[in-house]
Amino acid sequence: MLASSGVLGQCSGMKKTLMLTLFALPAAAQDFGPLTDADFMQVDQAMVEIGRDLFWDPILSGNRNISCGTCHHPRFGTADGLSLGVGEGGIGLGPQRRVGAENIPEERVARNAPSLFNLGAHEFTVMFHDGRLEADPARPSGIRSPIEDDMVSGFSGVLSAQTMFPVLSPDEMAGHYSENEISRAVRQGVITGEGGAWSLLTARVAALPGYADRFATALPELAQRPLDFTDISNALAAFMAWEWRADDSPFDRMLRGQGVLSASADAGRELFYGEAGCAACHAGPFQTDHQFYAIAMPQFGPGKSARFEGHNRDEGRSRVTGNPADTYAFRTPSLRNVMMTAPYGHTGAFATLEGVVRHHLQPSSYDGAQAVLPDGFEDSPLGAEDQQALLAASTLVPQQLDDQQVGHILAFLEALTDPSSRQGRLGIPDTVPSGLPVDR
Repeated sequence: MLASSGVLGQCSGMKKTLMLTLFALPAAAQDFGPLTDADFMQVDQAMVEIGRDLFWDPILSGNRNISCGTCHHPRFGTADGLSLGVGEGGIGLGPQRRVGAENIPEERVARNAPSLFNLGAHEFTVMFHDGRLEADPARPSGIRSPIEDDMVSGFSGVLSAQTMFPVLSPDEMAGHYSENEISRAVRQGVITGEGGAWSLLTARVAALPGYADRFATALPELAQRPLDFTDISNALAAFMAWEWRADDSPFDRMLRGQGVLSASADAGRELFYGEAGCAACHAGPFQTDHQFYAIAMPQFGPGKSARFEGHNRDEGRSRVTGNPADTYAFRTPSLRNVMMTAPYGHTGAFATLEGVVRHHLQPSSYDGAQAVLPDGFEDSPLGAEDQQALLAASTLVPQQLDDQQVGHILAFLEALTDPSSRQGRLGIPDTVPSGLPVDR
């Protein structure tokens, strides 16, 4: 596919632009062109602005002490800069966040906080490292999720529905059983309906004129019905889709015929889409096929097991599908703005991008040296038997690249960075309607 008609339609220098485009497009990228507005969900600006305040407002956490932005902060690439973060009971922000003396979490957060870039693109229909939330038109709600029959209709899509997970997690935002009415409802399994966790959170928001009045303006149908949790989640989704759209990297400008990559980045592009085989999984305009693979990504911490199970493994996709073939498989992440989003992997095992690239070339035992963990966190590595099972399940084919080639791939990955998306379009508000502190 050639550059956009706007570029090719320019009479002056058209031949030069055409030649630039033909030689600039990577072979494996010729089945997609430059990203356009059509690739992203359309949003209502009033809902975007409500969603911004909700995103930064601790009102959605059980103890009113954590916002979405606490663990998804633009200062840390829309994540938290930690391998495994601290939600409830945490003090501070980013890599300096630690567990306080009070409200110590019952369990540590088991997975790395994912970044939020481009989640408003239509092709993102699967959420979380294990894909436990995904679009499913066959279901009445249009979404498959772990809560199954309790899943309600009204979510605008999977980006909206994913907001329900952290607010229901005791160790992320809800708090622990004796601490507040939200956490008690969660522990009792009362999520929907009167007295459920969602209705309790909605009542908090509806009681604040700074939200209620604006929702009434943005959603005229609220004259006929009360505010619902899905309205809140839809506003959050609109904000995230708008705020962290990242489509103006050097790679994007190259695809639009508006520039060229550096010699090193272009050499890395050829490797990425050629002999290095990166695009076999990191395919498409967002460098992900949204599929699941076991690649021996190192594990430590509490694991993603049920509280009654006596191990700390995270078996990934198989916990969702029940298929043993999916054990240790995790979703291919998008590589847009990947330079901003360290540490890497579902446990944040690698502090550097070079570290994770080299792991893809030659998976091996892991010493934990690159983990970025808060003070007082015991890393709890897998036992030797589980480590061997993790390595044995890997589908990666070891390959040899020299240091210069690795450097070229890293240069290409840097060319996927859209600097303008780092802070977002609206930025962090000075205040929020609840009057609670904002994590700036």
